[in-house]
Amino acid sequence: MKKVFLCIALASTLFLSSCIGSFGLTNMYYNWNQSIGNKFINEIVFFATSCLVPVYGVCIFVDGVVLNSIEFWTGSNPVASKTEVINTENGKVLVQSNENGYTITKGDETVQLINENDVWFMNNGDQEVELFEYVDGNHISLNLGETTKVVELSQEGINNLRAELVK
Repeated sequence: MKKVFLCIALASTLFLSSCIGSFGLTNMYYNWNQSIGNKFINEIVFFATSCLVPVYGVCIFVDGVVLNSIEFWTGSNPVASKTEVINTENGKVLVQSNENGYTITKGDETVQLINENDVWFMNNGDQEVELFEYVDGNHISLNLGETTKVVELSQEGINNLRAELVK
């Protein structure tokens, strides 16, 4: 009997290994809730979706039972959040990770940072501007409008660039 109990205990360590996962669906919904308005609107939506219609409860259940199990066995959560809400002193900024860059939204303004073959562009809807290009693993070619400047990707390189720009 002791051997059976020991075998069950050892086998259960494979299935009960304390992986709580990233709760990607719950975090995605939480980030959306934070980004929809001011704190009063956010609180009303939170109250409505946690008490009246249990959206948060459903998200936590689906994450805990299905998605975190998938994450445990495969190493990635199928709905892991690709969106961050950043609170700044000037308001909330929404940063979404895309296939080839980022979309940054603050209020009605949206800017895209796009990576095409190691060249990063900024697109604000009206125009697209090249920001920089990777020269190699340690240097970038920075677009300064009329000229370009090769910058070393180190603290010394950034300090040298700052010193030149301040002149």
